[in-house]
Amino acid sequence: MYPEQIILYIIIFLYGIVIGSFLNVCIYRLPQKENIAKVRSHCMNCGYHLKWYDLVPLFSYLFLRGRCRNCKEKISIQYPIIEALNGVLYCIIFAEYGFSIETLLYALLFSALVTLSVIDFRTYEIPLGINIFILTLGLVRVMTDYTNWLGYGIGLFCVSGFLYIIYLATKGRGIGGGDIKLMAACGLLLGWKLTVLGFVLGCIIGSVIHIIRMKVSGEGHVLAMGPYLAVGVMISVLYGNQIISWYLSYLGL
Repeated sequence: MYPEQIILYIIIFLYGIVIGSFLNVCIYRLPQKENIAKVRSHCMNCGYHLKWYDLVPLFSYLFLRGRCRNCKEKISIQYPIIEALNGVLYCIIFAEYGFSIETLLYALLFSALVTLSVIDFRTYEIPLGINIFILTLGLVRVMTDYTNWLGYGIGLFCVSGFLYIIYLATKGRGIGGGDIKLMAACGLLLGWKLTVLGFVLGCIIGSVIHIIRMKVSGEGHVLAMGPYLAVGVMISVLYGNQIISWYLSYLGL
């Protein structure tokens, strides 16, 4: 890798962790119905209003040794993890798609998926605003690739329609409304092939991990499906075309 490429990836990572810092704000405030723009960042324990130098992604956490500057209460490890994860994901997306509209759209998609995964895992609810945001990305994708509009249109309904039938048949006990909206929005953005693959992968990953959690920690049968669907969609975005090609060649098609 050339030095200028290393610098470029560092810039992308730094941009990613800045966005990751905003994701932490959304993760905390959206379930609380708090304004994500007007309310100043503060310590969850003592209410201390954070200064700009307390808000430098990753570095402030390390400098403060994971504690509030004012009350010395421990700061959740979630904050640097989300920031670093978002930065790494941005670099991975760029490595796969380079300078393109896909890179921008998928980076924003991944940030939204990270946010809704944490919220859904904690509250069993996916905020409507996040699904609307992903749907907006899908509309942009259709406009920038309008010759393939049919594939995106089918993607809007192919998985979400199936899930809606389950929702009606089980009277809402088999699947959540937020999951249906999530797969509809992702379908419009990714098209039907990658969406179906992402859904299948999410179901497999969710089944395996949740069974393990039930055995190890005594977790109940009810699970938050959003995080697993999000992981499936991410894998599909990054490697879906390769997986589909491999599967078709395996079948001799």
